[in-house]
Amino acid sequence: MNFMRLVVVGAAGRMGRTLTRVVSETPGVRLAAAVERPDAPEIGADSGELAGIGPNGIVLRADARAAFADADGVVDFTAPAATVAFAELTAAAGIVHVIGTTGLSASDEDRIKLSAARARIVKSGNMSLGVNLLAALVRQAARALDADFDIEILEMHHKHKVDAPSGTALLLGRAAAEGRGIELSGHSVRSRDGHTGARRRADVGFATLRGGSVVGEHSVFFAGEGEVIELAHRATERAIFARGAVKAALWARGQEPGLYSMTDVLGLGQ
Repeated sequence: MNFMRLVVVGAAGRMGRTLTRVVSETPGVRLAAAVERPDAPEIGADSGELAGIGPNGIVLRADARAAFADADGVVDFTAPAATVAFAELTAAAGIVHVIGTTGLSASDEDRIKLSAARARIVKSGNMSLGVNLLAALVRQAARALDADFDIEILEMHHKHKVDAPSGTALLLGRAAAEGRGIELSGHSVRSRDGHTGARRRADVGFATLRGGSVVGEHSVFFAGEGEVIELAHRATERAIFARGAVKAALWARGQEPGLYSMTDVLGLGQ
């Protein structure tokens, strides 16, 4: 079998360890390398032992360029600055880059788009099948329900998450805005405090909760006069994101260079 050789970056982190385990369990892929930042104390450690699956002989290393040169793809749930740098390296190598990193700025997004001219990049605020199906349903509901139904998005994550709203909440917000035929940037309400006045008719509201060890919970409310429709997704383990990312890598291997989303991977359409 022609296995796809994948590099896990940020391999010492929680998602990195989960990715290492999922790669080991998934037919058709092999772990080619595990990469961490040069000052990480785990450099030199066995990635399989860190992931709790036993020694696999692949130790954490810092040289991403060398790791990418002998791989077919990279799976990346790191941080914005690292992801942009990795995108440039995957473009140089002409390989697949799956990006689950959130908190990317507009400038970061532009640089990733440039890299996609030579790399096959799949980027999503959430890699799970369920969340991407939810986004498709939100888009459809927003298209079917007129602006008499107010749209509010509530999300909760663990206390260590550093960006808000979550990438998933923004993905859902964009889906709602697309369904309504509006630009989210001009209708997004991220916080409410004090005397805010009445709610604007076309706004998409976001509310953020942080606490404990919650993996991820998202609800989209369509609130009309006398009725409320709620569409929701609750993640109970990180492995769903890792499995989706590996599925995306396998799909992207057969594509032309470009920037893709999980909507493309799953064939959900618009």
